[in-house]
Amino acid sequence: MDAIEKAIRNALEKGNAEDRAFRERVYRSAFAALDRALQANPGVTVEVAIKRRKAIQAKITEIESEYLPAVPGVAPRIDAIDAPAGEAEVGAAPAVEAGPRVPSPAVSVDAPVQPASDAPRSRVLPVVPDIMPDATLPGAPTIDMWAPAAPGAPTEVAPDRDERRIRGRRLPLTAIFFTVTLLAAVGIGLFFAMQTGVFKSAAELNTAPPEAPPTVEDDDFTPADGANAPAKPGAADQSHDWINVFSPTDPSHVAAPSDAKAEVMKDDSGPFLRIQSGASGSAIAFDVGQGVLEKLAGKHAVFDIIARAEDGKDTQISVDCNFGELGDCGRKRYAVGQQKNEYLFDVKFPDKHPGSAGTIAVNSDFDKQGKAVNVYEIRVSIEP
Repeated sequence: MDAIEKAIRNALEKGNAEDRAFRERVYRSAFAALDRALQANPGVTVEVAIKRRKAIQAKITEIESEYLPAVPGVAPRIDAIDAPAGEAEVGAAPAVEAGPRVPSPAVSVDAPVQPASDAPRSRVLPVVPDIMPDATLPGAPTIDMWAPAAPGAPTEVAPDRDERRIRGRRLPLTAIFFTVTLLAAVGIGLFFAMQTGVFKSAAELNTAPPEAPPTVEDDDFTPADGANAPAKPGAADQSHDWINVFSPTDPSHVAAPSDAKAEVMKDDSGPFLRIQSGASGSAIAFDVGQGVLEKLAGKHAVFDIIARAEDGKDTQISVDCNFGELGDCGRKRYAVGQQKNEYLFDVKFPDKHPGSAGTIAVNSDFDKQGKAVNVYEIRVSIEP
């Protein structure tokens, strides 16, 4: 039993269902309830509304047939009041018409009398009203067209929806989804930008612990610029008493291997010794007299090499020391540019007798490309 039939039968049970006038009021009330339900649902199309009205009319015809007596099996003629000719047919409900016509429906049965012996008998189907009044008629029980059906009974099919209305309702959801997606993408981008430090300054990005002051160790490297840049000539003279180790005026204390060169030269900056290491990377050795080392024993000394690169050929030099019994200075590296600068390194000497002279070996090109260096002076001072 579907929802329409259940609603009508429940209404009939509330009164005298054998009374034709009562049934008629129930049927009209059913049409009125359907009309209110359709008006309350603006999404129902005209086609669906007509289909609903025809369905309820067919159901009323089926129910009403149960209350009519059987008559001889002739072709009955059923006339619907105020219906156009040819609209009502036996066994079928007339088409639903829109409009406020409220005729008084009646059933007219004209049939010739048949012999009672073996004459077939049939039921005369009723004519149901084709109108939907605006309100429930007096005396008819209220019909709820949307009452739940009995368990297991087929349910009412939801009305078809206008696709244009569907699209119209979905547009805001699409816009909301697009907006939320865009905001999420922007938020994720900002989050990663903050995590990667895009908006931080260089000082904020530098989270490393403060660097300790550089100390001279084996294979130390002094760049051409910055905190460890070589001192300008004369910059250290104010706080040191210098002892001369080498001067270009006395090149006899310099030793150059066979594939290296050492030549005394002079320009506007004064005399200098141009040294050039060979392809083997051999260094030029500068003597450090034993008398100088005796003064340095047990002291903290600072050596100063005053030099510059050959014109247009910046280079890197390496420095090694051999002080005999007093040890060495480790390997040093310096970037030497076009300007005349001082390249310093310090040594803590043990308190012992040196026993002999020592040497300071300078490689003019650490990269072995044959670049030359102009050495103006080598000196040493004792730190207080």
